[in-house]
Amino acid sequence: MQLWHVGRVSSSKINGLQPLAPSAIPAANTNVYIFDGAPNNDATFVPVEDPREMTKEDIQQTVDDFVTGAKNAIEAGFDGVEIHGANGYLIDQFLRSNSNIRTDEYGGSAENRIRFLMEVTEAVAKAVGKEKTGVRLSPFIKFKDMDDPEILETIMLAAEKLNELGIAYIHLCEADWDDAPGIPYPFRKELRDKFKNTIIATGNKTPSEGEDLLEQNLVDLIGFGRKFLANPDYPERVKQNASLNEITDPHTLFGGGDARGYTDYTFLS
Repeated sequence: MQLWHVGRVSSSKINGLQPLAPSAIPAANTNVYIFDGAPNNDATFVPVEDPREMTKEDIQQTVDDFVTGAKNAIEAGFDGVEIHGANGYLIDQFLRSNSNIRTDEYGGSAENRIRFLMEVTEAVAKAVGKEKTGVRLSPFIKFKDMDDPEILETIMLAAEKLNELGIAYIHLCEADWDDAPGIPYPFRKELRDKFKNTIIATGNKTPSEGEDLLEQNLVDLIGFGRKFLANPDYPERVKQNASLNEITDPHTLFGGGDARGYTDYTFLS
């Protein structure tokens, strides 16, 4: 199955346009990654531009942009689309009370802060089918100034409403650095109770960690990304309990003009 990731970056100046955000709050960190194809074969840092608060016309245009991207993906042959509502990007900014200080119907209460996510998801599901629509969320990831004490309750409300829409899945993007906080069992259990369709968990998990979550019926699928990138025969290596290639240069994860970091990792002998 092939899925297309649809999202809209709002944290840096791209193509000379001022970035958009739910609220005009400058980022505390003055450097962010941009994912522009890395024209120098390397992901580069660029200065952050102060964002402009989105008007309601901007919001509607962005909803339309998500729909256009989703339709284009299906027309290109993808099986479905995943709406990026995680990792500090635009939808995630609307969800969080520290980055969304609007006073209209898109800000304030949790019900208002999930409105943009729900409008995007409903429009995309209507355009390409709810069975082809998933949403990515990252409630426990706090980088990019996104530490919001209200986010867990907001995510649960969003999960309940996404369940009512009947979308295909929720994808939990989980913290994956060495000393990252684990997701507590009560959160996983409540999410399972509120969202009845597929739940996917990713975050540099080992097969044994993934199997444990599956056996507890807390998730339905485990996603593997970087291990597959560095190990084109990853399933066979897992079967044989073989050693794994490590990513040699993380900058190649974000773009580049050649095979370096994409097709030059070795297979088992």
